[in-house]
Amino acid sequence: MLRDLGLAVRAADDKGATAPVALDVAEQFGLADAFLIVSGSVERNVQSISDAIEDALNDAGVRTVRREGRESGRWILLDFGDLIVHVFHQEERDFYQLERLWKDCPAINLASVLDTPGGAADLQ
Repeated sequence: MLRDLGLAVRAADDKGATAPVALDVAEQFGLADAFLIVSGSVERNVQSISDAIEDALNDAGVRTVRREGRESGRWILLDFGDLIVHVFHQEERDFYQLERLWKDCPAINLASVLDTPGGAADLQ
């Protein structure tokens, strides 16, 4: 799961995603181990970020179980089994505040899952 999380974070960053947050939801949510939450600036950016994440994980052999919200580009959910990715337009992220809703779940240190020089410092 950490490898997949790292791939998703890098793919999102390559498309300009901002404010990545990963949460360990395994104890509170029986259907996945982690959530990755990222933001895009406009609908097309949100769609581009989600496409890049899905392509990167599919290329690594991780199957997409479910995809929701692609058409609107405001909140796209990508379900990869152990990892669920939420790609938000910033307005939706501010409104729904998933990080606050899941505040009892520990954050995953993204620097520890990235093996690139600079770790999370490369992320916006």
